[in-house]
Amino acid sequence: MFDPASTTPQPPRTLGEHGLSLWQSIQSKYRIDDAAGREMLVQACEAADRVARLAEKINADGEVIETENGPKPHPLLKDELAGRAFIVRVLRQLGLNLEPTRLVGRPTAWRKQQEARDAEE
Repeated sequence: MFDPASTTPQPPRTLGEHGLSLWQSIQSKYRIDDAAGREMLVQACEAADRVARLAEKINADGEVIETENGPKPHPLLKDELAGRAFIVRVLRQLGLNLEPTRLVGRPTAWRKQQEARDAEE
C-alpha cells in the first residue's frame, strides 16, 4: 500500500518537533521539490520551532508581567506574533493557501496500480 509519509522528502536542516511536523504535513500534501520552495518552507518550519519556544516562555511567565512601573504585556508577545505572521506569509507565497494537489474521490484501479508500483521502487 502507498504511504505518502514514507516518500516525504527530508528537510535540508534539522528541525524541532513543531517545525518537523509542519514540514511533514505540507510535504505530504503539496510535495514541494524546487530548491527555492524547499528553502522557503524550511525557513517557515524553523520559525515555527522558534515561535513554539517563545510561546513556552510566555506561558511560563504569563502574558502580563509585573515590572517596577506596574503590569505590562510580556515583551516576547510581539516576537511571537511576528513569527506567526512570517509563517503565514511564507505559506501564502508558496501558494499553500490553495487546494492541495491530491485527487478528489476514490482512486481508480489504474491509480492504485501506479501507487503500488511507486511504493515498490
